[in-house]
Amino acid sequence: MRVSRLYGIRDLRLEESPPPTPGPGEVLLRVAAVGVCGSDVHYYLEGRIGDAVVSEPLILGHEFSAQVADLGPRAHSGRVDGLEIGQLVAVEPGISCGRCEPCRHGHPNLCPDVRYCGTPPIDGVFAEYAVMPAANCYPLPQGFGPAEGALLEPLGIAIHSVDLAHLKVGQTVAVLGAGPIGLLIAAVARAAGAGEIFVTEPLAHRRQFALGYTANGLAVADVALDPGDSDVAAEIVRLTGGRGVDVAFEAAGAADTPQQAVDVACIGGKVILVGIPSDDRMTIKASAARHKGLVLKPVFRMKHTYSRAIRLVQTGMVDVKPLATHLFPLERIGEAFELVAGHEDGVLRAVIQVF
Repeated sequence: MRVSRLYGIRDLRLEESPPPTPGPGEVLLRVAAVGVCGSDVHYYLEGRIGDAVVSEPLILGHEFSAQVADLGPRAHSGRVDGLEIGQLVAVEPGISCGRCEPCRHGHPNLCPDVRYCGTPPIDGVFAEYAVMPAANCYPLPQGFGPAEGALLEPLGIAIHSVDLAHLKVGQTVAVLGAGPIGLLIAAVARAAGAGEIFVTEPLAHRRQFALGYTANGLAVADVALDPGDSDVAAEIVRLTGGRGVDVAFEAAGAADTPQQAVDVACIGGKVILVGIPSDDRMTIKASAARHKGLVLKPVFRMKHTYSRAIRLVQTGMVDVKPLATHLFPLERIGEAFELVAGHEDGVLRAVIQVF
């Protein structure tokens, strides 16, 4: 089978590799579509995310859909855990141990022994075939395409982020960073009944998209501000009558956005930290967060979101299709990564179509 391996900074190579074999409780998946995530781009450009370092050739990729190609030894009458050969599925990319304290308390995303696709040293799914536990596979309803299935993973991140905020109907929201994750956070917040939503983003095409993108029939952004034009935190505070917003989502991973999130949050508000800073550091003024009595919550992947993500898309509350702005075959994966890394051609999410 063909795979794409990262050998070094900006060094992706297409190679041949033996296809994997499913074990008990596992399925062989024919990979259909894989999104080029921001974390993939961090590895591509920097060779690491925090203490996760690419020290040997690695297959990237974790947000994906696939077709069930074969079933492991526990197959019975053509099924394993409700799956059938030929089904299109979305796949949870994290394989948690199920035994540790976080897993037992319902937090598999925090499992210290999780095996996560495309995170060193675990290979990901920029490949023609992959093996995953059947329990990680979610059959997609009729009408779902492969790209939509792949985008359920970033939608899951957005759902988990809004879950952590305990957002209440009518509350005001700021989303700092309008990349795919930020846009989906705004969409989920809108679907959850948020009041005014303020988005900040330096790229004009993303600001324009945020103003036109809808969830549950409403634009996901009421206001989209350019941080290059003004002090966006001060402007959001002004637009909210000096109060600030109930929940600020930091979704940019930039140097100044954590402090902006603290500045725009109201007294007693919440700051949800979603973005991944390239230098593994974020800085805020402790006094500002303390004096406001803010709740700060970092986001690490997601948990128990796939079924809800499928329902949100199936019912039309959130449309993920418009985010897949660019489609590439596997042999052009380097082109896709360069496009995303350079924020070129109005790209939001580039998707690799493997078959």
